[in-house]
Amino acid sequence: MNEFEEVNKETYSADTITVLKGLEAVRMRPAMYIGDIGTRGLHHLVNEVVDNSIDEALAGHCTRVDVEITQDGGISVLDNGRGIPVDLHKEENKPGVEVAMTILHAGGKFDKGNYKVSGGLHGVGVSCVNALSKQMITEVYKHGKHYRIEFEKGKTVKNLEIVGESNIRGTRQTFYPDPEIFETTVYNYETIAHRLRVLAFLNKGLLITLKDNRQSSVKEDGTLPSDEFIYEGGLVEFVKYIDENKKSIGEPIYIEKTIDDYPLEVALSWNDTYRENIESYVNNIHTIEGGTHEEGFKSALTRVINKYALDSKIFKNDKMKLSGSDVREGLTAVISIKVMEPQFEGQTKTKLGNGEITGIVQSVVYEKLLEWMDENPRIARMIVDKCTEALRAREAARKAKDMIRRKSAFEGGSMPAKLYDCMKGTNPMDCELFIVEGDSAGGSAVDGRDIKYQAILPLRGKILNVEKARLDKMLANEEIKSLINAIGTGIGENEADYPNGTNNEGNGGGGDGFALEKLRYGKIICMADADVDGAHISTLLLTFFFRYMPELIKRGHVFIAMPPLYKVSKGKVSHYVYPGNEELKDSLVAELGGEDGKGVQVQRYKGLGEMNPEQLKDTTLDPEKRVIKKINIEDAVEADRIFTMLMGDEVPPRKDFIIERCHFAQNIDA
Repeated sequence: MNEFEEVNKETYSADTITVLKGLEAVRMRPAMYIGDIGTRGLHHLVNEVVDNSIDEALAGHCTRVDVEITQDGGISVLDNGRGIPVDLHKEENKPGVEVAMTILHAGGKFDKGNYKVSGGLHGVGVSCVNALSKQMITEVYKHGKHYRIEFEKGKTVKNLEIVGESNIRGTRQTFYPDPEIFETTVYNYETIAHRLRVLAFLNKGLLITLKDNRQSSVKEDGTLPSDEFIYEGGLVEFVKYIDENKKSIGEPIYIEKTIDDYPLEVALSWNDTYRENIESYVNNIHTIEGGTHEEGFKSALTRVINKYALDSKIFKNDKMKLSGSDVREGLTAVISIKVMEPQFEGQTKTKLGNGEITGIVQSVVYEKLLEWMDENPRIARMIVDKCTEALRAREAARKAKDMIRRKSAFEGGSMPAKLYDCMKGTNPMDCELFIVEGDSAGGSAVDGRDIKYQAILPLRGKILNVEKARLDKMLANEEIKSLINAIGTGIGENEADYPNGTNNEGNGGGGDGFALEKLRYGKIICMADADVDGAHISTLLLTFFFRYMPELIKRGHVFIAMPPLYKVSKGKVSHYVYPGNEELKDSLVAELGGEDGKGVQVQRYKGLGEMNPEQLKDTTLDPEKRVIKKINIEDAVEADRIFTMLMGDEVPPRKDFIIERCHFAQNIDA
């Protein structure tokens, strides 16, 4: 049987589509519906269309989804689901497919006879995509026929028609984002690939393919980028993927159980790092802010580890207790639950609010994990030993924090002595902190800054690689202590741990976690030399922010300064050439000095310390002239893998990464 052949005859007609009207507002205020009109919003359109196909898979009607970036830059998504209804909708007097595509809040998701669980619960997804596309073509393969309807900017321009016979079933959506709406309409292959890979992990056995047909994407070997994602191991393979560059303690633990029509899957594993990584999903939607399912998981995890340690006599009495941060040190976990009536915070669905889910997840994880530990005592003992080491490190970190506080109080303030602060009274969000390597560059930066709103923090050399250090060792490092004190937010998480039903410390040790409201500078700018050492220093700083102050990156407060590589001058005329634009140097030489470049001076900057204050101001400090890059975390899973690979202990993955990408390298020092 052809994989697209119609195999299910359930009633799924136009009358089952519920209508809540309105669409024009989407084009007027697109950010309200898709988050923003930049790169993130552009890729959100793909997610909305793909999620409809995934909902068909969740309902048991779809086994394959094919995604293409078309030759002319659009997106095509084909599934072998039931096909959007094409019969007449009685209330709207239009075909069901036209109703679903042109009316906000119209879709089969509101009728639980069609979908018991759904990610696109709000029913605005595909109609929003239609509204924000200059052209969208919907093709339905159903009842042995091939149907087609066309839209422009959300309005029907070609009515539904039968264009041929068909022995397959499903839906194909092809759309072209409207350049009048979006800042860019160029899709990134890797961004789409990562999202599809995650969906394949979450839906074991579902085949998802991706192909890029743009000529601009042709690889060196003449082929076009393409991938197939299918994971029979589901979440277990997801955990292994996340921990690819880490040493794990045993194989991932897998938990699966359905209670009261709530199917729950959890996979978890501990590794040799010092940070937790919990990824949670509801109906395939990534709940990046967690919610009740994560709360239930964390509570059960802490209770189980403490109970097992006590029952197995690893702990001599119940006075020794592990906190939530202790048991989650080095933990990688993926939680996936299906909820019929999920309560999300807004259309972006970043946090689950269903109160009943906490108890359900807690009971399942407690029962199954305790059972697993009893059956695997050797690995269970290794896990408890790791958690106990985390407890000792947390105590050491608490003492280090107390010492920092006492020292700060004794010295009459918490600001590091080496900080050249800006003037008081300025709104912190208008202030900038430049983190500069070395006293020489720091001196030029201090003299070239605008003291009203620019602060300078010189650091001595390369800071500690926090990827390889526990919290207590990190807090003993003078440069990092200066950095933490200058920024003002503290480190850790905003949440409290609840290991035994009471609020017991947390936040990675010390009890005073990250507090964004205490941020002293709206922009934190890493300013290092434009060479290999400078790139290493920037990477070390970004590793610190990603691991201990990730909220600063997520909120758009962290930047990288881009100092120039060259100064091209003739007489009183000077131009600066920045990294990534080296070809400009040769054209400037020719422009200023003719073919022989006579009288033109080209200065190659090896370090910021070579610049005088005026040059540093013109090139790197002045907001009107400088080039800085905002650091984003588009996807935490992929970012975690990259940071672990680049800064962790495992050499082979880092070597493979370098070999694979060495042809992209620029400005390598001799």
